[in-house]
Amino acid sequence: MNRKKIKIAYINNDVARNAAYKKKKNGMVKKLSELTTLCGVGACVVLHPSGSNSQPETWPSTVAARSLSSEYKTLPVTRMVNQENFLKQQITKVIERLEQQRKENRKMKLIQIMYQNLGREGPLNVKKEDLVELGELIDEKLKDIDKRIQALAKQED
Repeated sequence: MNRKKIKIAYINNDVARNAAYKKKKNGMVKKLSELTTLCGVGACVVLHPSGSNSQPETWPSTVAARSLSSEYKTLPVTRMVNQENFLKQQITKVIERLEQQRKENRKMKLIQIMYQNLGREGPLNVKKEDLVELGELIDEKLKDIDKRIQALAKQED
């Protein structure tokens, strides 16, 4: 049986509306039951059927819904984040990633300068700050080369 797209609108016929409500309620309860079983989480649903004298229905039970609600209310407030704090956290993370990327870009630029001037003699067209960082980078690369030579020497022995 193929499903058809239905138009979402108020159902005027009481019998048809109640039948649709029962089908949707059963489907929702089934999906919620599957969710709680598969994920191991507590969940409940409170349904307020239309009608003047109808009482709200709860699943799995009223007691379970109340205990779940009270458990939720006792959660520490620090775990809950409002929109402003969430955005501040996201901005902080993005700024940290930006700084990290700037450092990586700076290092790549210095490596590029180092390789461009590898066999060159005479003064370099580099700023004084760049020279200091370039010297540190060269020292780091030389240490890496020494470590690699020692590792290869150990392998040959």
